[in-house]
Amino acid sequence: MSNRHSRLNTQDNELDRFRFRVTIAAGAVVLAFAILIGRFVYLQIFQHDYYTTRAEDNRISLIPIAPNRGIIVDRNGTVMARNYSAFTLEITPSKIDDLEATIERVGQLIEILPKDKRRFRKLLDESKSFESLPIRTRLSDEEVARFAVNRYLFPGVEVKARLFRQYPLGTMASHVLGYINRINKADLAAIEEKEQGANYKGTDHIGKTGLEQKYEFQLHGEAGYEEVEIDAGGRAVRSLARTAPVSGNDLTLTLDTRLQEITEKAFGDRRGALVAIEPSTGGILALVSTPTFDPNLFVDGIRTEDWDQLNNSPDRPMVNRALNGAYPPGSTFKPFMALAALELGKRTPGQSIFDPGFFVFGGHTFRDDKKGGHGHVDMYHSIVHSCDTYYYMLANDMGIDNIARFMGQLGLGSRTGVDIEGESEGVLPSQEWKKRRFRRPEQQKWFAGETISIGIGQGYNAYTPIQLAQAMAAIANNGVMYRPHLVKYITDSKTGEKTMIEPEPLRTLPWKPQNIEIIKKAMIGVNKEGTGARAFAGAEYVSGGKTGTAQVFSLKGGDYRASRLRQELRDHALFIAFAPAEQPKIALAVLVENGGFGAQSAAPIARMVLDYYLLGKRPKGPAKDDDAPEEEE
Repeated sequence: MSNRHSRLNTQDNELDRFRFRVTIAAGAVVLAFAILIGRFVYLQIFQHDYYTTRAEDNRISLIPIAPNRGIIVDRNGTVMARNYSAFTLEITPSKIDDLEATIERVGQLIEILPKDKRRFRKLLDESKSFESLPIRTRLSDEEVARFAVNRYLFPGVEVKARLFRQYPLGTMASHVLGYINRINKADLAAIEEKEQGANYKGTDHIGKTGLEQKYEFQLHGEAGYEEVEIDAGGRAVRSLARTAPVSGNDLTLTLDTRLQEITEKAFGDRRGALVAIEPSTGGILALVSTPTFDPNLFVDGIRTEDWDQLNNSPDRPMVNRALNGAYPPGSTFKPFMALAALELGKRTPGQSIFDPGFFVFGGHTFRDDKKGGHGHVDMYHSIVHSCDTYYYMLANDMGIDNIARFMGQLGLGSRTGVDIEGESEGVLPSQEWKKRRFRRPEQQKWFAGETISIGIGQGYNAYTPIQLAQAMAAIANNGVMYRPHLVKYITDSKTGEKTMIEPEPLRTLPWKPQNIEIIKKAMIGVNKEGTGARAFAGAEYVSGGKTGTAQVFSLKGGDYRASRLRQELRDHALFIAFAPAEQPKIALAVLVENGGFGAQSAAPIARMVLDYYLLGKRPKGPAKDDDAPEEEE
């Protein structure tokens, strides 16, 4: 009986434990369901808006649409930079299962070079899988037709029309226009700094140099976008909406391409630069640096062999000599020195010196270019016949700091502020400059003998052609100096409204009108009876000018014979001018690297440019070097 009772108790205990376990399990299940229901309620009610937005974001993607870049035209409406449509072969990676195999198969139909594949993979890394990416650009009509016939074999591959930048004038004015090229990391950093990141989505190119760089954000325009619905696999399903891009603004320049063409042809195969300015506005009429380059080479990524040829050429075609080259001004410095002497009271027009052909200072003999000297020379004849001795003495009397202060007013030794990046500052020597330039105390001291050669535009003097042109324009415009500029007005692509780039007067120099007239009269004499007379013989207008020759290295007292020197050691030739004399419309500076005498190689180029600008005379070929003059600068 007791055993039976014991078994019943055991069964009851087991049943109680089972019921307890079932209760615990049921409670756990209920709790789990309660948690799930609570989470469901939380997500569906309290987090509804949040997850709806997330889902919508995953469903819809924005594909950027690059805008049409603004065009650039000259003052007469001649197109200098434009866009054109060409066919490209494009791949949408999300629509292709085996990308590499597809590329290989397409390559059997249309030539795809290794550089095309490298560019495509780079774009693929930077893009979304549902975007269409170009693998070959600028397809020929034959290639387009060949693919069209076989298109059904390549799902996810198609031919599209895209816009490309084009410079229809080729190498002309390439240093003015600059070029565009693919955006790199440095460009991206600059874009983000300007808070333009969103506007450059979908854009592959950016201005790298010249006006393309300086006016990038004007030329670029506003990006558009397309709303595309995508599935869970990232494939585009359909287009929902489209916001069209806004084209970039157009630039109209002060430049005259016809004058630019004449000027570049006048140089022939010479290396050098010319800047021509409208004195009354500061508008640049021509800006030449030779040799030039073809900016079209850079648009779609320059080939290695083309870049090596440009970059390694001894003629340095990529250097903008007009803005970046700093050269001794030679005797073109003398009119500015003479004006400084008048303004500072160091000389009068009729005061003369005797030139025996040399000037001795501190035991050193500074020689005049004319053996035996010029005899008695006043200010007029010192400019007309380019008497070195006159300016040796004048520089010694004025002192380096007086020279530096006066030349600084003319903008020499400082950037002009022209609307192209990368302008050089040049060198305007002074005692303060030398202290900054050199580290050792014995090098920092300015010696009086160093001032002597400064007077004839040698020594530490080094200025850019655009600085010399600006200084010449200031004298031609009676002391009113304008900032040189290339853009005349900007046309808004949306409204068509033109925003003028108003001439910006930098300063009105406090010169006496009679002193300016004295200098102008002497410069007119240069082209009538002086060192510029041969080049301007028979001119149908009156002009003023000044020749200059800048030494590349010291002869140490020896005679200069160009024929005995390697070309790169020959003197630089310079010429500054304004015309017509009675009311100047143009002022210019010419530099011919290693061209020898300024009257021989630089002045004939200036004559050709002025003949065309004032008279419309078109030359048949490059300017020819004049015979070596009897007396030089």
